[in-house]
Amino acid sequence: MSVWDEVVGQEAAVARFRRAASPEGTLAQAWLITGPPGSGRSTAARAFAATLECENDPPVGCGRCRACVTVLAGTHPDVTVVATDKLSISKDEVRSLVLTAQRSPATGRHRVIIVEDADRMSAGTFNVLLKSIEEPPPLTVWMLCAPSAEDLAPTIRSRCHVVTLTIPPAETVAELLVRRDGVDPEVAGRSARAAQGHIGLALRYATQPGALEGRERAARTLLSLRGAGAAVLAAQALVDQATSEAKEHADEVSAAERERFLRSAGIEDEKVPPALRAQYRQLEEDAKRRQTRLVRDVLDRYLLDAHSVLRDVLTLQLDSGSALVNPGVHDALEEAAATSEAGDSLRLLDAVGTARARIAGNVPPLLALEALLAQVAVSRR
Repeated sequence: MSVWDEVVGQEAAVARFRRAASPEGTLAQAWLITGPPGSGRSTAARAFAATLECENDPPVGCGRCRACVTVLAGTHPDVTVVATDKLSISKDEVRSLVLTAQRSPATGRHRVIIVEDADRMSAGTFNVLLKSIEEPPPLTVWMLCAPSAEDLAPTIRSRCHVVTLTIPPAETVAELLVRRDGVDPEVAGRSARAAQGHIGLALRYATQPGALEGRERAARTLLSLRGAGAAVLAAQALVDQATSEAKEHADEVSAAERERFLRSAGIEDEKVPPALRAQYRQLEEDAKRRQTRLVRDVLDRYLLDAHSVLRDVLTLQLDSGSALVNPGVHDALEEAAATSEAGDSLRLLDAVGTARARIAGNVPPLLALEALLAQVAVSRR
């Protein structure tokens, strides 16, 4: 057993982390862990933190000692993890982290600060962080996670040791699902291919009833679009579905946050006194930003799925022999390949990238999706 058991397909990165934690290595105090969504950035950061705190001598990340167990469980007093589902990480949150970073470890070897989605910091927020990254206390280690180094300010990334993860092979992800989660091997294989190596999505497809089937229905809908009217209706349906899904999750999180706020303030009748109303309103604003971010995330996931479907169409058109990501809709893929040209598929793949960039750049999601799906609809002969 090891804390690295779930960091799959990242042998080179794991070797770097292990060497840095060993007596023979040199431990940098600021790390930037990059990689595409699903590559396991946060999992790798937590495993690295557990290795640094491991009670063995030398620390190896045994996965059995109290330090390893509590780090992975998120309860170690010297390891702070910041994750957000809002649009951005605020300056106040980072200021709090900087203060935490100044404290000596309470029980462990190091004070470790992990910032998931560090790319959600603004330029001003990066400035708040810079001094602590430049001159951290001797036992403090920062770990920032982001899709790419370019997502962070140059002043930050130039002061970090960068470790880049890759999307693990589908076979490796399937093996993890079978070994760790007891998933049927056939289901694990289909789910890993559909998720394109994204471990979290693969687990969702494998364990959530109807998730994989729903993805295949969406693929068939995409491939069957004919005419601008159908494209507009499909785009509206996607936005409505994403909004509903995001609202459900955001409402659950917001309700829990309100309950914690009222309990900590000793309020039993939900009548917030004037002195606390500003804080209560801030919770409501956070809920709105969280829902906005979740809608974008859900739609981006759909666009990634759409990209894989169009990639499969191109694969069939070119007769490349590459494995299909979506074998469950092979008949629809063959029909789409026969009623369009490879040049059409290439243009549509570019259009998916454009739609993702537009949504990330605050273009109304409905407009971005309508433009994309209209292109898909008119590409068929």
